Amino acid sequence: MFSNTQPPQTAIVPGTLRRVHHIAFNVQDLQASRHFYGNILGLHELTGEEVPTTLRSLVASGKVSNFITPDSTVIDLFWEPELLPPDADPQRAFTRANHLAFDIAPELFDHAVEVLKQHQVNIDHGPVTRPTGRGLYFYDPDGFLIEIRCDPEE
Repeated sequence: MFSNTQPPQTAIVPGTLRRVHHIAFNVQDLQASRHFYGNILGLHELTGEEVPTTLRSLVASGKVSNFITPDSTVIDLFWEPELLPPDADPQRAFTRANHLAFDIAPELFDHAVEVLKQHQVNIDHGPVTRPTGRGLYFYDPDGFLIEIRCDPEE
């Protein structure tokens, strides 16, 4: 049984893990995913010297694209052209990951929802309103569930 006062010696010391470093997705259509993450979600695509040195050869060969969120989390898109769809029904869970959530200012939430609808993004459900805020769940081009969410307006 774990003690609330001290972590067991086999655990990583709390506070050691600082932040999410990156999230990597395998994608079947790299151009469609680049368009989705860059042009629809508005994330900055890393180019030139911005690309991590460990990925530059893969980016140069067209096998990887990298995007960065405003809080500096990197999203790596690895092109896997032979990637089979996880399931014909995108509502069935197909990985251990549930979804990726992006935070947005409450005053920008409705506009973001409209942008997704204008681009005919496949929306799973929402917008939903909860005590923790509002959210909308939708799919990227490879069927991975994504959420945009905001804190409640004050």
